[in-house]
Amino acid sequence: MSILQQTPGAHHAEPTDPTPRAASSGPNRKVISYGGGVQSTALLVLAARKEIDFRTFLFANVGDDSEHPATLAYVREIAIPYAARAGIEVHELKRRRRDGTTETLMQRLNRPDTRSIPIPVRMANGAPGRRNCTADFKIKVVGRWLREHGATADHPAAVGIGISVDEIHRANRRRSESHELIEYPLLDLGLRRDDCERIIAEAGLPVPPKSSCFFCPFRTVGAWRHQRRHEPELFALSVRLEETINRRRAALGRDAVYLTRYGIPLPQAIPDASPSDGSVDEDEGACDSGWCMT
Repeated sequence: MSILQQTPGAHHAEPTDPTPRAASSGPNRKVISYGGGVQSTALLVLAARKEIDFRTFLFANVGDDSEHPATLAYVREIAIPYAARAGIEVHELKRRRRDGTTETLMQRLNRPDTRSIPIPVRMANGAPGRRNCTADFKIKVVGRWLREHGATADHPAAVGIGISVDEIHRANRRRSESHELIEYPLLDLGLRRDDCERIIAEAGLPVPPKSSCFFCPFRTVGAWRHQRRHEPELFALSVRLEETINRRRAALGRDAVYLTRYGIPLPQAIPDASPSDGSVDEDEGACDSGWCMT
């Protein structure tokens, strides 16, 4: 019998959800794709209060060398202990190769034989390129876990995504896999991001930082400036990554790409102690699946 057809055992504590399993024609396990940000943490609080029927949360970690350290700290030091007290499972997942070894996004980007870039680097005109990072390191990782635990096209799992009303445009871009049924609990409840922050604060939890890789090209200009001023070690790693990508592209006879929309190298685009102009990238939070930055 697959795990999807059994009463789930808690990862951190005994389960407390007595809800019967659904019929075989519908989803018989419900999980939240947990990104460690505001919206999905609000879902965690709502689940702890049993206001939504989800008892399993899946955190697809793209790599300790890739996720922002503040997100990892929040998930491991605040969210997981809170979930454990409520009897909620939180599973931290990583991308696995066919040989069983794990791979991080940063490792993929630094592989000498990598010809395509999985993150949405900016072209010279500022436009973002194609990306596969969300699909390869989050959607497929969660999907593999679901299939290993019995999800099929005939017996799909319901996957809740933390998209709030103010980001409703992101919901219709979420690609659906055959073994899952996508749900948007925050949309069903009519909740906005500020509602999510209030829900988290009411639970006595700190509001988490925005969840994304520290080198994501969708970061706002303000976020890059903050990184240079207050997280110089992360900024140096971002600069090194941009240089590595462009050395490889130059060897292939390709044009340079960048981590900001300005079409120039990162240290020039974000000069030291540059004044803040309050500008915001139009692509902020644009991970189109709802599996990042929530």
